[in-house]
Amino acid sequence: MRGRAGREKEEGNVIIQTYNPENFPIECAKEQDYLKFYNQEIKLRKVLKYPPFCDIIKLEVSDLDENNTNKVITSIYEKLLKYNDHSMEIYSPMPAPISKIKNRYRWRIIIKCMLGNNIINRINGTIDSIKLSSSVRISVDINPNNMS
Repeated sequence: MRGRAGREKEEGNVIIQTYNPENFPIECAKEQDYLKFYNQEIKLRKVLKYPPFCDIIKLEVSDLDENNTNKVITSIYEKLLKYNDHSMEIYSPMPAPISKIKNRYRWRIIIKCMLGNNIINRINGTIDSIKLSSSVRISVDINPNNMS
């Protein structure tokens, strides 16, 4: 294999350890067929409404009190649904994959949409309209690198 950082003229080896050697991305990497991978991935992203065909927003609420976390995330969800003009696909609240960190309970809502000022204003307005205790934290991540 050629092309290691700064040593493109030298031969090198890459070792990939996996339980799924037949996995499509691994097969494409092994064959160094980047176009085949891209063509398959871009089709999949279009069908699933993933970037670049839409934006994904991760709205997360955390609090020291689990009941309050659920109350706030449910309130946000219901208000977003109430004022949705079908420009957003809003998924039901769910616990974060790691649902508790440093004694803070974490819940989230995932939204798929084409991001614009109207969506940003709707989300900001929804958050601003909810009475929050000082221990509540809300984060909004647009096109997150990971969903943890």
